[in-house]
Amino acid sequence: MPDLGRVRESPPDAVLTEPAPSIWERLICGVIIAMLTGALIGPVFAPTQLETPILRLVWLPAYAAIIGMLIYRIDRLWRAWPAMIAIVALVGLAFASRYWSLDFATTMRRVIALAISCGFALYLGAVFRGPHLPRLLMQTTLFMAIGSLVMIFAFPAIGVHQADNAGLWRGLWYEKNQMGAVMVVGATAAAACLASPDPRRLMPTAALVLSSGLVLATQSKTSLLCLLVGLAVIGGFWSMRRGGAAFSVVLVWTAVVLGGLILWIWDTHSVAVLEALGKDPSLTGRTEIWDSLMRKVADRPWTGYGYGAFWGRIGESAPADWVRKETGWIVPSAHNGWIDLLVQLGWPGTLLVGGLLTGTAVTAVLRSSGSGVREGWWALSYLAAFTALSFSESILMAHQGLHWVLFIAVLTRATLPSPSAVPGPLVEKRRRAYQTGSRIVSQYGYGSQRRAFPVR
Repeated sequence: MPDLGRVRESPPDAVLTEPAPSIWERLICGVIIAMLTGALIGPVFAPTQLETPILRLVWLPAYAAIIGMLIYRIDRLWRAWPAMIAIVALVGLAFASRYWSLDFATTMRRVIALAISCGFALYLGAVFRGPHLPRLLMQTTLFMAIGSLVMIFAFPAIGVHQADNAGLWRGLWYEKNQMGAVMVVGATAAAACLASPDPRRLMPTAALVLSSGLVLATQSKTSLLCLLVGLAVIGGFWSMRRGGAAFSVVLVWTAVVLGGLILWIWDTHSVAVLEALGKDPSLTGRTEIWDSLMRKVADRPWTGYGYGAFWGRIGESAPADWVRKETGWIVPSAHNGWIDLLVQLGWPGTLLVGGLLTGTAVTAVLRSSGSGVREGWWALSYLAAFTALSFSESILMAHQGLHWVLFIAVLTRATLPSPSAVPGPLVEKRRRAYQTGSRIVSQYGYGSQRRAFPVR
């Protein structure tokens, strides 16, 4: 759990940013982030979306680079010891599941990948402090967005869906939902860069426009919802800081009322809302999958079926085959991170992840007046989008997934000590009309003024 006792920190203007990591670190991290999204590598080396030996070999240089960077930055990692404890608990539980796993070899292989991915997340959180992490994500995603446009227009057989969802854009990925989720990361990171004190605006603006446009082009309702949630968080905190105390109170109460209204509409008219959005009440068959999986969860509620072992190939996992037979199609995953976690690690794993997510969110809110301002409230924005996405996609404790890596990076940043121990206000204090500044010597803006001769 994040250390909630270290939430008092310096005002944002006191420490605008920490030194940026070296250029070679940024380049290597950008490549690894792109690999974690599955951009181009997956469709080329594993077109059937199943693990292949060559795909595992492709990851070996990335693993070596991660281990090397961890050793190089060992002096910064030890400060994030609470995050290390959380990672050990997560990886330890996944490792322990080998004793009851349906597929021992797959569980062990994916536990190793999970441990290395979490190590990379620890590195990102400890080394890329302040606005440097959202800027790295913005730049990497902008590069992938440009690459997606090249694939869409120059190689449409790869960049555009040909069978299912024919005509919709998928860019460098297997399907449109993957591109939409990655572009949400880029758009929220770009918005955070614009909201931060960093004066550079051109590249973040281009990234925000391009990433948001690609989200709309995928026609993915889930990605669009995550984008709106993430941008709303950044816009809300930025508006509260600029608008003053009275405006902040009005904005918070408006958000609470609108949130309650949305929940009431969903509770009473969910079918009509889904039809208006072009979705069927079963969420494209997801509810049938969830009902079937919860019956399998009831068979092993406290252990699950082993980390990464439930969704085997046809004939390799009896519980998965039963779900596929009951739903009538080849289900690749639960399409819900929490249910997928239940079938893998049971309630202990689900409660552990839920507790870490809650603790990280609380710490990010408490730090919103300091580190939140310096990073453009990226952590809160990402956590909101990540939570929304977790109810539609299996992203929790993914052994090779960007969204899980970024969550662990946010957790790491939340546990690191602040630059100093001075609290700062969320809302700027505004000087009233005709009110002059203080003339007390100790509070003079340019320091104390000493006379040439002493006055007696």
